[in-house]
Amino acid sequence: MGTGATIASIRGGKPATANAGMVLSAFLLLAVAIFGCWLVGTRSLDIGTDTSTYATFFERFDQGPVDTRMEPGFVLVSYLLSRLGLSVAGYQTALFGLLLVIACVATRRYFDYLGMGRGYLTLLSAALMLLFVSPMFVNASINAVRQGLAALLVFAALLSFQQRKWWLFALYGALATSMHLSSLLYLAFAPALFLRADLLRYAAVLAFLMYCTGLSLVLVQGLVPPLYTAVMTYTVNTNYQSGVRIDFAVFSVFWYALPLLLAPLVHMPARERIKDSTAVYLVMLLPFFAIGWGYYSNRYLLPAWLAVSVMLAAILCNARFSILRNPLLIRLALVASCGVFYFYVTRVIVI
Repeated sequence: MGTGATIASIRGGKPATANAGMVLSAFLLLAVAIFGCWLVGTRSLDIGTDTSTYATFFERFDQGPVDTRMEPGFVLVSYLLSRLGLSVAGYQTALFGLLLVIACVATRRYFDYLGMGRGYLTLLSAALMLLFVSPMFVNASINAVRQGLAALLVFAALLSFQQRKWWLFALYGALATSMHLSSLLYLAFAPALFLRADLLRYAAVLAFLMYCTGLSLVLVQGLVPPLYTAVMTYTVNTNYQSGVRIDFAVFSVFWYALPLLLAPLVHMPARERIKDSTAVYLVMLLPFFAIGWGYYSNRYLLPAWLAVSVMLAAILCNARFSILRNPLLIRLALVASCGVFYFYVTRVIVI
């Protein structure tokens, strides 16, 4: 009887260890989420260019119906939070909590896309770690809040389109659009995913060259004057550089090339699926190449830039070198990323 118990414990050792690891990961993720919500939620109104605007918008619900141009999904979320009697700090906390929930959903969609089978919490830990060290994620958290909420939903929608999961594409696309109307730009380019990978790459190179030479600006100005006017007059800010941003374009292309360069370090079959997903990243760059010469043009790149963190997390978690995918090291890196995120938010370091 004692021998049988010993054998059973040995056989059950791995599942028990795996379950303990899952519980540890879940508690760590919860702790990180609470920290992030506290940090972003309690920030002062002068941290983030749009923070005071959102605070004023939220407080107007106490005065009756609100007339706004903001998207219906975001307005509904804000209204429901106001009915809960939340303060501005509570509102900011809830919005960041929603952003984290969306990051979890998008990471799960990518996890299913890759067909990993197991290790979702490790992938999520790696994704949040990379998001927390990304100045683009800070921008989504404290500045471009509505577009930040929509960004990873756009990524999930395009992944679904590429896999021909039409109802998921419609669901994520509708949710993204309800948060920020600019999501329609990315969804409109979704049919480009029907192209073969090489043809899409050639089309993206052409779009890149047209943008960098200013040809896309000239074409829109000459052929679609209303669109040119709308882009150039939306949120005009003389303190922000408009026109062609070659730095943003080259920076964005680098993040497309990096997963391809790192592909030999990734196990099969995840390697091919990650390479396939770079097509989705390219599609998310196309709106910027088309009209990314207006003010705040970095916001056209937000979905792509946030998606990079999830894609790089998948490279880590499927790396051929065991040390890179070690769950303990990923958890320690997640804890360390909280310090970086604190520094970024309090110093308002964004891209």
